[in-house]
Amino acid sequence: MDEIDMAGGAPVTVRELLPEDEKGVARLFAACGDYFTAATGSAALPADVQSLYYALPEGAEFDQKRLLVVCRGGGVVGLVDLVDRYPDAESCSVGLFVVAPEARGEGVGSAVAGRLIEEGAGRGTRKVAAACPGGWEPGLGFLRGLGFAVGEPEELTGETLGNRTRQPAETGLRRAWLNLG
Repeated sequence: MDEIDMAGGAPVTVRELLPEDEKGVARLFAACGDYFTAATGSAALPADVQSLYYALPEGAEFDQKRLLVVCRGGGVVGLVDLVDRYPDAESCSVGLFVVAPEARGEGVGSAVAGRLIEEGAGRGTRKVAAACPGGWEPGLGFLRGLGFAVGEPEELTGETLGNRTRQPAETGLRRAWLNLG
């Protein structure tokens, strides 16, 4: 993926996460405390950045995993963690999609998601799966705005949700899916 022009704002660049991005992603995670608290009950930890590299659902291969950073003005303003061709060859599962608070409401997330959906559809993706904390309205609104169907809150733990295993503190998560064709 490359540069995405933003109407009325600075363009963003979307690219694969590099080891030197770790500090920027750690700052992003700290800034996105509202999301992490809603999702897990606590703020993100520095080790959460490193664990992104290894978080993979059962049955998926490491070559299916994509960690993408969204950059603007030299800084990281977003991150997308997805597993392509999971749980089947025509699906994509998104485990994490966060945008820094200072970039929210500017269309950054929608532009990046739109480009990823377009590229996925061009490669044969027919379904995108995601999850969102049940009470986190910014995320639920974002998913609905993209056309995702959002399910009811679920209380089960220890199962795969999106592209990762749900943790015990993650209650009330809502599955979301988008059919592309």
